[in-house]
Amino acid sequence: MRRADVIDLILIAAIWGSSFLFIRMAVPDFGPIALSGLRTLAGGLLLLPLLFFQGKLGLLRAHWGAIVVVGMFNSAIPFVLFNYATISIPSGTMSIINALTPLWGAAVAWLWLKDVLPPARLLGLIVGFTGIVVLVWDKLSLGAAGSLLAVLAGVAAPSFYGVAASYTKKYLMGADPIAAATGSLIAAGIALLPLTWYAWPQEPISTRAWGALLALVVLCTSLAYVMYYRLLMRIGPSKALTCSFLIPVFGVLWGWLWLDEEVTLNVVLGGGVILLGTALATGLVGGKKAVA
Repeated sequence: MRRADVIDLILIAAIWGSSFLFIRMAVPDFGPIALSGLRTLAGGLLLLPLLFFQGKLGLLRAHWGAIVVVGMFNSAIPFVLFNYATISIPSGTMSIINALTPLWGAAVAWLWLKDVLPPARLLGLIVGFTGIVVLVWDKLSLGAAGSLLAVLAGVAAPSFYGVAASYTKKYLMGADPIAAATGSLIAAGIALLPLTWYAWPQEPISTRAWGALLALVVLCTSLAYVMYYRLLMRIGPSKALTCSFLIPVFGVLWGWLWLDEEVTLNVVLGGGVILLGTALATGLVGGKKAVA
């Protein structure tokens, strides 16, 4: 990758690492569905003037079907799942769970796009999911259905990113990144709008939660999505998804700095095993690199 691509990867990781911090601050007030609906719709609408002034509104129509599908799998569904999980799981831990994204991406690309998955990468999938067990072991309890559902939601969320990445590679490569980001976010927001109205909280929303939502919309959605889609079109899904390696570093750091979240032995060991599995599964170590 070029130096500019590496810098973009680091910036995206730092921004998306902070998203779990802001979710943790906002989701108790908004709830997982309303927060997702506002984040996606406002994020897309914020990008719409940029698309208009660049004369690219017509590009939405050219790829509207594929953009809608990507919006569901890359925004609407995973955002709701992540938000639900973050209610009871620390933001730093959620950022580590998000590191499963490349593993899911490798699995989906293998099953759908027939990407080669040699033994080392298959081992990586097994190691990565073993790391999840280590990471969340202290949160699993037969008597705590809420914790179990939160863990399942958190682990399932990045699988939809993997589907979206392969779908983008198959149907949207070459599309304008700003059009893809804008259209997918607006599509997700519109799809979630009825549920957002139904699930709107009855209690007043705090200024702190509104501020966290603003950061999610402007920084972690509008800006980060444009950067990510631009990078995705340049270097392909397998390499772009490797930003998930760095997200846990920033996620744990932000949670420790701003929310006083404890960095436990499970977090360190589980995170390390997940990152090792991801490195194997994507071919960064132990074998041929994944095809972008």
